[in-house]
Amino acid sequence: MVSVLFVCLGNICRSPMAEAIFRDLAAKKGLEGKIKTDSAGIGGWHIGNPPHQGTQEILRREGISFEGMLARQVSEQDLADFDYIVAMDAENIGSLRSMAGFKNTSNIKRLLDYVEDSDLADVPDPYYTGNFEEVSRLIKSGCEHLLASIQKEKQL
Repeated sequence: MVSVLFVCLGNICRSPMAEAIFRDLAAKKGLEGKIKTDSAGIGGWHIGNPPHQGTQEILRREGISFEGMLARQVSEQDLADFDYIVAMDAENIGSLRSMAGFKNTSNIKRLLDYVEDSDLADVPDPYYTGNFEEVSRLIKSGCEHLLASIQKEKQL
């Protein structure tokens, strides 16, 4: 089974949105049971909280389930357990690489690294910008490209 962990700062806006969208895309391609998806935050401020209301609204509108999703903090064990660790921005990448220490970090990338023609490198944090629509569009594109990359690489 291929495992994917999405990471953002607090695990209530971007990473749960990516987790839900990616899971939905994988299911639509018949890949349930072949890809495990989760999300976590760099910080522990929101542990146990459901996704932000803005994320919930986007997912509801798209008919994508976020049932049972609660914020958690990324752990060192996650770095070993997941095949793909997909961060939302450069700050998240730096934190993850620091956490990894001298271990191989080739499986840690930004979501928009998978979108070759993207003008942006980072998915902006809607917790601060309020722009959940833009974030949704970027995450959906990133997830589509990530899934295509995984399918090609893992021959799924």
